[in-house]
Amino acid sequence: MLGGGQLGRMFVHAAQRLGYRVLVLDPDAASPAGAAADRHLRAAYDDAQALAEVARCAAAVTTEFENVPAAALRRLAQGASPAAALPVAPPADAVAICQQRAREKALFLRTDVPCAPHAVLARAADLDAAALDALLPGLLKTSSLGYDGKGQTTVTTRAELAAAWRALGGVPCVLEKRLELACELSVVVARGRDGAWVHLPVQQNLHRHGILAVTQVPAPDVAAAAAAAALAAAARLAEALSYVGVLCVEFFVLADGSLVANEIAPRPHNSGHWSIDACDVSQFELQVRTLTGLPLTPPRQHSAAVMLNLLGDLWFTRGAAAPQAPRWERVLALPGVHLHLYGKSEARRARKMGHLTITAADAGSARAVALEAAQRLDLPAF
Repeated sequence: MLGGGQLGRMFVHAAQRLGYRVLVLDPDAASPAGAAADRHLRAAYDDAQALAEVARCAAAVTTEFENVPAAALRRLAQGASPAAALPVAPPADAVAICQQRAREKALFLRTDVPCAPHAVLARAADLDAAALDALLPGLLKTSSLGYDGKGQTTVTTRAELAAAWRALGGVPCVLEKRLELACELSVVVARGRDGAWVHLPVQQNLHRHGILAVTQVPAPDVAAAAAAAALAAAARLAEALSYVGVLCVEFFVLADGSLVANEIAPRPHNSGHWSIDACDVSQFELQVRTLTGLPLTPPRQHSAAVMLNLLGDLWFTRGAAAPQAPRWERVLALPGVHLHLYGKSEARRARKMGHLTITAADAGSARAVALEAAQRLDLPAF
């Protein structure tokens, strides 16, 4: 596993449950995945000696976030010789596309997946294009290294656009037109080397300040036609990428019920964490299965679920200068509540520290308990 965050940690747990041993490559001594793994190799992702050690020890390689250098994945996939090549999933070329918004937008257009009207701003001269007027008000996003609301800002005028571009460092950006949204959804699919694919149920998401806050499954406000369109689009994208592994595609549902794709994550996704507690096969087990060539069986959802993200802000809600752990016993007293903490050494505002999944026999019951849990943690209602 290249990457040592919470997604890697949950992959480690799924792999170990199936009898595999996992080596995590991550430079952080406090890596959550490294703490759970059979071995933690502390080094940079592009460290030649570390990659050689991975190639020597591992039978297959995956990653948990898109900012692992695609070149490192490519190097492991190619090997020093054909005999030394490793199965790597997801493929390096797919990761490279997901690392760069302009490439991602081009993929959407190439596969007839609708996306927001946009323009690529690669240099200062691009800010003068007349066509940008039609994209305002809009969202200016750095083309690379943006996630969880980072590297993006709202702009309404030409002057704001120019100032925002400079504030983001004058790096290549994408300007997207702001659209009126009815809701947000995501689709998690898993595709094997034989092209077979399965998926989790469509998930309805709520973001606050650019960070996922709530996921509900079944998706209460998503029509069957929109759900089917999202699944079909995700399948087209996975096929176009010759994808192997778990892939998440985020969509916006517009006021008229139509869909536009927002972005792709070449890995398990925060919005799919509920599957650990509410499906017979989680997104992390699917990642293990695609990597190792095990059969892909369609996940079955056995419980309605609501997932609440737990950010570091919760450790500061009682006004203390130093972080204090929330009173978990207050929510664990509720029926169907599953607490997942990620083993991070320090709580910081806006940092993902864990999640709650609330399961119940029906969606209404899951939502009611989730609202009560949110109230007990001083989280906003939804």
